[in-house]
Amino acid sequence: MSDDVIFVRAPAHKPRGVLRYRDMDFPCALGLAGIVAASKAQEGDRATPAGRYRLESGFYRADRMARPRCALDLHPINEAMGWCDAPHSPQYNQLVTRPFFESHERLMRDDNRYDLLVVIGFNRLPVVPGRGSAIFLHMTDDQLSHTMGCVALRPDDLLALAARLTAASVIDIGVDNGR
Repeated sequence: MSDDVIFVRAPAHKPRGVLRYRDMDFPCALGLAGIVAASKAQEGDRATPAGRYRLESGFYRADRMARPRCALDLHPINEAMGWCDAPHSPQYNQLVTRPFFESHERLMRDDNRYDLLVVIGFNRLPVVPGRGSAIFLHMTDDQLSHTMGCVALRPDDLLALAARLTAASVIDIGVDNGR
């Protein structure tokens, strides 16, 4: 794959870890259940899937910030954007247009978590129903509150990281075995 790797490491079953990219280290929030093998990931398990994934396009709240510096394609979020998390839907783990009558996440949230988000390429090509959806790199609060399975950074940290990403950047998520 790529030599431009973002490493995310955390102790087993812990919802916090460290994201390392080049010369930057940031504390990060993970799923409440910690990191799980991708083959065991399931919709709603509150775990972050281990593995190496490409970073896809991203989204940002143009009503809250200017387009962040980032080499990835970034799209402004609007009220009609959602992300399908209904395993039986043909649109599962994809961007959808609201109103959408199956289970989905709104991308335009009241909090700041999705003010900037990057889609992590977990369960995307191909999409396996029930394997997990909406795994993003996104913002969190200063307390690094756990996620539902995503990787999250404090806002300033995510903006600093985004400014240095390249189209070849990948994310490598794994358990820190203390080595």
